[in-house]
Amino acid sequence: MTIERVKAKPLEVRRVHRLVARAASLPDVQAEVEANHDENRWWPTSISDPRVRMLAAGWSTRVSYRTVETYARVITSADARDFDSLVAATDGELASLVRPIGLPQTRIDYLRSLAELLRGWEKEGVDPTAESADCDALVLDFAARVRGASYKVAQCALLTARGYHCGIIPVDSGMVTKLAPALGIALPSGAVAHERMRHILESAVHASSAEFRSLVTDNEYQVTIPEGVEPTWWVHLVLIYFKRLYLNGPAPQLCRRRPVCSKVVDCAHRTGRA
Repeated sequence: MTIERVKAKPLEVRRVHRLVARAASLPDVQAEVEANHDENRWWPTSISDPRVRMLAAGWSTRVSYRTVETYARVITSADARDFDSLVAATDGELASLVRPIGLPQTRIDYLRSLAELLRGWEKEGVDPTAESADCDALVLDFAARVRGASYKVAQCALLTARGYHCGIIPVDSGMVTKLAPALGIALPSGAVAHERMRHILESAVHASSAEFRSLVTDNEYQVTIPEGVEPTWWVHLVLIYFKRLYLNGPAPQLCRRRPVCSKVVDCAHRTGRA
């Protein structure tokens, strides 16, 4: 299966930039982004093995913000054992390891099929961390061959394997069901919506990379973005935390006339003055 990469329309680029600009100016969003940008709680840089990073991305599913510290301890224990020893472990040993975060069989199946995929990629000469790798093709292959790996899990796995600033913007379910409508973006039904939304967001950042970078400076974000890379990781975090803090509720200060209303939060529409 192939999914044609779409280029964001000029209106979509403007709306994404407008929403990111407003969201980035919110103090609670900024605090969360700064706390998770250079060192993410879910996918820490202390894990050096790309295979364990991909494992961490899959095992982070169905883990709530309340239990992120428990998840972090499980991942630290997994990293201490190294990937090859995890693959060689019995199902009982693995079940004991992941029991604190639940769904042991699902997580074991993910590990086993991930190891199988990586063996296949090695035989095929595919390096998922190579700069020249086709990320779109890797996401599709990962989602198709790893049990329990939807497009969103595949996106996260490739992002963590390649590094925060590789250009991938992962899209979770809330970004499809809540963020896309807030942006006035129509997506296809089904799992493919995650890929389509990713393509639009990445295309928007690519089209206006300098403008998005300016938002980081203008709002005095205390984050480190390497020179020469597009701020896709920063944009992802701004959107994911805006979604969590303002759309999941939704927050009472959110305007119901978005995306037409450019203020998004704390506008006259919300108070009935307009």
